[in-house]
Amino acid sequence: MRLLNLVVAAVLCGFPVVAVAQPTSDELLDRLAQPDLRNWDVVEQQLYQAWSRSGSASADYLLRQGRDALEASDYEAAYDHLTALTDHAPDFAEGWNARATLLFQMGAYGPSIADIQRVLALEPRHFGALTGLGIMLEEMGQMETALEAFRAAHAIHPHRPDIEEAIGRIERELEGSTL
Repeated sequence: MRLLNLVVAAVLCGFPVVAVAQPTSDELLDRLAQPDLRNWDVVEQQLYQAWSRSGSASADYLLRQGRDALEASDYEAAYDHLTALTDHAPDFAEGWNARATLLFQMGAYGPSIADIQRVLALEPRHFGALTGLGIMLEEMGQMETALEAFRAAHAIHPHRPDIEEAIGRIERELEGSTL
């Protein structure tokens, strides 16, 4: 409210008000890929916020409701909200990603992987989806394919320690199995 009052006062006094443009997801992904980026966690958070904006108030509402239900472990409500979201906004990658996360937590890897495929078709640089795919493939014993998914995520986001750890772990396991 205070910001709104300041903007109104500035306009009434004749001061120009300049809107600050939010960086696009492509700009944020380009920043995230920089090897010397120090504040990668801030850029990552901005990127997740950008990915969570669909441009539709109803789609954003369904995403929020689905995520809230998922956080409360109300899987049935989360599924209903997120499925309504993917039906309502089939071109909104984060809707598919949220539902893939839900399905993963429910242990439904096949449907989760199918949703991740939709995410990646819409947003090929979604390192979160690639990381989730890597986790499931590793748990399913598909180590070579899991390694490919983690390496693809690392190429997009070279700063996440969990991705680097997964790559190292699988490489060691694959090296050990060839001996």
